[in-house]
Amino acid sequence: MGGGGRSGQRPTRRFRTRGSALILVRLLLFLALAAIAVSAVMYLFSKDRRYLRFIWQVVKFTVVILAVVLIFFAFERIVGPML
Repeated sequence: MGGGGRSGQRPTRRFRTRGSALILVRLLLFLALAAIAVSAVMYLFSKDRRYLRFIWQVVKFTVVILAVVLIFFAFERIVGPML
């Protein structure tokens, strides 16, 4: 039988939601890395320091968003079993 869980049990909705949330996090990370790469190439060609400032802003924003998501996942793991 398919499914991969214990026999006779359906996967819970929480795990499907977590999987889609991780896909969203990976997509955001990919977009941030793409923005950093494009900005770095633009800086190499133009030597305009605004691209370096943009890279720094993207890095700061990405770290803050990742910290919030990790705190949310930790909160879910700690509080989830109590509910």
